[in-house]
Amino acid sequence: QVQLVESGGGLVQAGGSLRLSCAASGRTASGYAMGWFRQAPGKKRAFVAAITWNGGSTLYADSMKGRFTISRDNAKNTVYLQMNSLKPEDTAVYSCAATATGWGTVPEAYDYWGQGTQVTVSS
Repeated sequence: QVQLVESGGGLVQAGGSLRLSCAASGRTASGYAMGWFRQAPGKKRAFVAAITWNGGSTLYADSMKGRFTISRDNAKNTVYLQMNSLKPEDTAVYSCAATATGWGTVPEAYDYWGQGTQVTVSS
């Protein structure tokens, strides 16, 4: 079992930056691929970014490429999402997820989820 806790969300103006953190506890999370997803009001959960267990490979949704960066520090059991050049349409609840088997861009690929952290971008 892996527990995930997100932090770092908040209110930011358009063009600003935030760094989200996802702290993992329980089973050694370093062996898990990790992903970030977001869900805006009235919309389905959407893929943001993912990273393999050793950080060797990353995936990004097209609209996030060049603006968001996913990284991890396995010594701290923490995954980060650096978000730059934020836009009002980035407003959503951001959740991290973990999977021990494979990785991917769909929520069904992940076994464990955090509660999420709210990101609000004002225009």
